Amino acid sequence: MKKTLNIAGKLLDLSTPQVMGILNVTPDSFFSGSRVLQIEDAYKKADKMLSEGASMLDIGGHSTRPGADAVSEEEELNRVLPVVEMLRKRFPEAIISIDTFRASVARKSIEAGAHIINDIAGGNLDPLMFETVAELNVPYILMHSRGTPQTMKELNQYDDLVTDVLRELQAKIYQLRQLGVKDIVADMGFGFAKNADQNYVLLRELRAFEALEVPLLVGVSRKSMIWRKLDITPDQSLNGTTALNTVAILNGANILRVHDVKEAIEVVKLVRLLLSKN
Repeated sequence: MKKTLNIAGKLLDLSTPQVMGILNVTPDSFFSGSRVLQIEDAYKKADKMLSEGASMLDIGGHSTRPGADAVSEEEELNRVLPVVEMLRKRFPEAIISIDTFRASVARKSIEAGAHIINDIAGGNLDPLMFETVAELNVPYILMHSRGTPQTMKELNQYDDLVTDVLRELQAKIYQLRQLGVKDIVADMGFGFAKNADQNYVLLRELRAFEALEVPLLVGVSRKSMIWRKLDITPDQSLNGTTALNTVAILNGANILRVHDVKEAIEVVKLVRLLLSKN
C-alpha cells in the first residue's frame, strides 16, 4: 500500500496515522462546535488544532449532512477562500484540504493555497472534478457516496455492502489513474448512503479496503452512527468518537478526520504503544 502523499513537493508519511482537523465555514453543519463563521474564529480554531498536533486542516463551505440545503458556488467560494488565504498567510507550514464537490471551487482554493481536494461526492456531482484534479496535480480524497445530500438516505441498498463499496471505489481509482492522478486517499463515506448498521460493518471490515492499495481515511467524528445509537447528541459524542477512532486505527486507518484533535492524537499515540514490539 502507498503510504505517502506528495504535498507541494514534500512527502507526508502516513505510515504513522495522521489527524485532519475539521473547520466548517458554514452555519448549518451538524456539529455546532465545528462551525467558524468569522475569520478570526477560524484562525483561533486552526491555531488550537495545529498546536494539538493536527497535520492537516479540512476547510468546508457547504454542509453535506443528510438533507442539507444546497449552497450556490458563489456563496461557497465567499466562505472558503478568505479562510484558505488566511491559513496560508498565518500558518505557512500547515497542510490545507478543501472539502468540496465542485471542481471550480477546488481549483480556486488550490490556486489560493490549499494542497488537497477532499470530494465527498467522489466525482459524481461534477463531471469536471477528475480532470481538474489531474490538471492541478494534487492529492485527492475520494469518498464513496451516492446521490446528493438530499437523496442519499434512500440510496443505501447494496447486494453486498463491503464488496459493492470496494468495487465502486476501485472503478473511480482506475479512472483517476488513467488521467495520471498519483496521490489518492480512499474514504468509505461513513453516513453517506449508508445507515448506522452499515457504517459499523464498514468499520469492522476496514482492512478489506487495503486491497485498493491507497491510504485510508476514516471520518466518523460525532456522526449520527454514534449519537443515535447511544441516545445522546452530537455535543455528547466525543467519548463514542474516541472509541471508534481507536477501532479505525487498529483496523488500518491512515488518516482520522475529526472535530477534536487532541483526543485523536492521544488515540494514535496509545495505539502505537499498544502495537509496538519494543
